[in-house]
Amino acid sequence: MEVDRGEVAGMEPAAAARVLVVNAGSSTLKLRVLTGGDEVAAAADLPAPRGTADGAAIKEAIESFGPVDAAGHRVVHGGTLYAAPVLVTAEVRRRLESLTDLAPLHQPKSLAALDAVQAVLPEVPAVACFDTAFHATIGAAAATFALPAEWRTRWTLRRYGFHGLSHAYASRRAAELLGRQPAGLRVVTCHLGAGASLAAVHSGRSVDTTMGFTPLDGLVMATRSGSVDPGLVLWLEEHAHTPPAELAATLEYRSGLLGLAGTDDMREALARAAAGDPRAVLGREVYLHRLRACVAAMAAAMDGLDALVFTGGVGENSAEIRSRAADGLGFLGVRLDGQRNVPAGHGDDWEIGADGSPVRSFVIAAREDKQIAAEVRSVLG
Repeated sequence: MEVDRGEVAGMEPAAAARVLVVNAGSSTLKLRVLTGGDEVAAAADLPAPRGTADGAAIKEAIESFGPVDAAGHRVVHGGTLYAAPVLVTAEVRRRLESLTDLAPLHQPKSLAALDAVQAVLPEVPAVACFDTAFHATIGAAAATFALPAEWRTRWTLRRYGFHGLSHAYASRRAAELLGRQPAGLRVVTCHLGAGASLAAVHSGRSVDTTMGFTPLDGLVMATRSGSVDPGLVLWLEEHAHTPPAELAATLEYRSGLLGLAGTDDMREALARAAAGDPRAVLGREVYLHRLRACVAAMAAAMDGLDALVFTGGVGENSAEIRSRAADGLGFLGVRLDGQRNVPAGHGDDWEIGADGSPVRSFVIAAREDKQIAAEVRSVLG
């Protein structure tokens, strides 16, 4: 895998650098300035309908932040070209655009944000940080689909995995909370938000993950289906004459919790389930069934489990999902403490496992911004 590097003249010492973190989402552009101590010095969340924020609004926000030494951009897909963060050059920019077919919904948003910020800060070095890069360490057995070799070679069909910035930070933070070095540590990180995935992190390296060639694979998500039988999709195309575009839109935007429970909001789904709504009960149980099964699969990839981490919007905020998931994972050594599991004044990160539990369990705030800032400093330092 190729990693481009470049030299940056006149740069502040990396450890002291003020880093502008740029995170382009589906409907917002999040801008954060992190100091050398990873404190958020400035922030703005700009509306970005259709994935593109207004250039004038970006300029106004950035100019209000004061000077920055570097910009770090979250880029969803690095393909097999980039297994580490990379200084953005014209050639790197061209290669990132060439990967759009692998992430047509996400890559254009990242590139639009990159271009917009560089237009405001043309002299400030920009670093691309990839959601796929953390999973580049997955071995062949976990990454390879059972497809003909000519297909896999011609189109680079493999498990890429996503949410890597979140999984990297959460697993690193778990080691800190445990007071351990990553070596030998086996952690399953559960990034549960609108998009959701798990990672098996052994000795600080991803060895398996639930998302695959695209972010549609794996867990039940807010509107994405997660794993379905590919034969079912082929059947719908052949026998129900469903156009590929409609199949794609349905799997991406009308499935998951929305398709099951009638809402993509986990809080609303759980409230309806508590009131006895059968659709919501089904949605909750399907969600949990897949989650427990995938946690077990991740643990199997590491021959055991030392720590379980919940992060992301649902992972951090739903004590019920954490509790119900753990109820089915006792055979792995997961046991939660009911009082600790309730978020009451614990701060951003806290332990929720019961005393004496063989597996330590944590809630850790998703901080891709800290991970991106660290990766920017690793490139420019």
